[in-house]
Amino acid sequence: MSTDFIAAFYELCARRRDVRTEFTGAPLPEDVLHRILTAAHAAPSVGLSQPWDFVLVRDRATRQRFRDHVHEERRRFAGELSGERAETFSRISVEGIMESTLSIVVTYDPRRGSPAVLGRHAIADAGLYSVCLAIQNLWLAATAEGLGIGWVSFYREDFLRELVGIPSAVRPVAWLCAGPVSELAEVPDLERHRWRERMPLAAVVHDERYPAEPATAPTDAAARSTASAERSTSDSFVDQLDTDTRM
Repeated sequence: MSTDFIAAFYELCARRRDVRTEFTGAPLPEDVLHRILTAAHAAPSVGLSQPWDFVLVRDRATRQRFRDHVHEERRRFAGELSGERAETFSRISVEGIMESTLSIVVTYDPRRGSPAVLGRHAIADAGLYSVCLAIQNLWLAATAEGLGIGWVSFYREDFLRELVGIPSAVRPVAWLCAGPVSELAEVPDLERHRWRERMPLAAVVHDERYPAEPATAPTDAAARSTASAERSTSDSFVDQLDTDTRM
């Protein structure tokens, strides 16, 4: 791969965001939608089972019902919080269902490729992991197209199954909001609102064996310090790629 291609790939990964408030509601051209769905469908899957389906939800009434359900689940979650945590959560948006152009419900059908799915005999969830790879492909493709994707997770699976007619044997995995955006934020929402600090890479990389004792999550201060050092290293790497590109 060329240096330009490598630099663009890493930039794409860094730019991907879970979008909430930046959707414009502008039309999403059908050819662009087809391209990002094609990218999702090209994802690797266990036993080439391709166990995913994509339900495109444009109907505003259906999306409104789902948003009402999400707001109720948000209210329940907020009731479990107190103090500073509750105040922080009150400032965070958890969805852009009505603001986005359309929604994409991604499902997992464990029957796909049966009766014998090569590679799933020992790891039953391998098919579910495959669906997550399809979602990541879709997300990166959308980012490359200048679109936003928001993964909504404040819902009950049974509600979503009934809402869009998903069979009982099929599992809903994701409700994705999709569409043009005004921008992709430099800092992810949960970091910007200080709900969570990004963990440094060093905290999750282990040589040869998993630690005997579970690693203690770093304090926010420690995470900020280490993450800052890692960002400097990462920035230097990207700068070097840029220099190579200009040469």
